[in-house]
Amino acid sequence: MIDSIVFVCLGNICRSPIAEGIAKNVVEKYGLHVEVDSCGTGDWHIGEHPCANSIKVAKKHGIDISGLVSRQITKKDLEHFEMIIALDSSNYEDLQKMGASNLYKLGDFGYNGADVPDPYFFHGFEGFEKVYKMIDICVNNLFKIQFDYKEI
Repeated sequence: MIDSIVFVCLGNICRSPIAEGIAKNVVEKYGLHVEVDSCGTGDWHIGEHPCANSIKVAKKHGIDISGLVSRQITKKDLEHFEMIIALDSSNYEDLQKMGASNLYKLGDFGYNGADVPDPYFFHGFEGFEKVYKMIDICVNNLFKIQFDYKEI
């Protein structure tokens, strides 16, 4: 059983904060003892809160991510977290180059390894809703597999 997970996207303002929020919701709902965090491979948004549409879509589903703050992944994170979950192939490759060994793609937990697309570049809110649903399915499947829950 794992006790720490970090979700990683590019800037840590769209996808990975959504994944962190969903995962923390599952952890709280089921009383699990799992540390959950998120970060980005890039440094453009360090110190920023998630983008407005990510906050909006999460809130629509009962999850508050407005207080999260973007940060960049560190070598220390690679050693600390038992599972490092990349949101797409590009971030997966960047994490491999950094030396991550306990690395997975979120899409492997429900979408046959597909990348979770970056909604930051979508036009309109609909893209954020689609990305939220994809992340929600994959995060819940990850917890079902890791913790052998029938219903999460």
